Amino acid sequence: MATILFYQKPGCVSNARQMLALKAAGHDVIAKDILKEPWAAEQLRRFFNNMPIASWFNRAAPRIKSGEVNPDAVDAASALALMLADPLLIRRPLINVDGSRCAGCDHESVLSLLGRDTPDGLEGCYQEQKSTHCP
Repeated sequence: MATILFYQKPGCVSNARQMLALKAAGHDVIAKDILKEPWAAEQLRRFFNNMPIASWFNRAAPRIKSGEVNPDAVDAASALALMLADPLLIRRPLINVDGSRCAGCDHESVLSLLGRDTPDGLEGCYQEQKSTHCP
């Protein structure tokens, strides 16, 4: 089984469910606080691979929901600068397994770790579906 670096927002119910699913699949999950990680643009960029820039963002972030930040209208350098200044904008979780990185639980690398399709509710904000807010 794999050792997974799992960058999460502590207190996020969705991230907790995602980690439990990975642990239930037999993996060693090392949780890291995405908000306290000293990110560099180059380091953060590696998690997004060939994803469209707009999908790098956490659509549930307050600045996106308010319209202050429009993920559909920024280039890569601007997106990274925004995320470095406000890590809540980063799509979660960020996952690193032996140097293979991705953002979100809907990528083939994560699905293969789970040994099946994405379980219901692992992608997206659980609190948003219930009309509540994360701490």
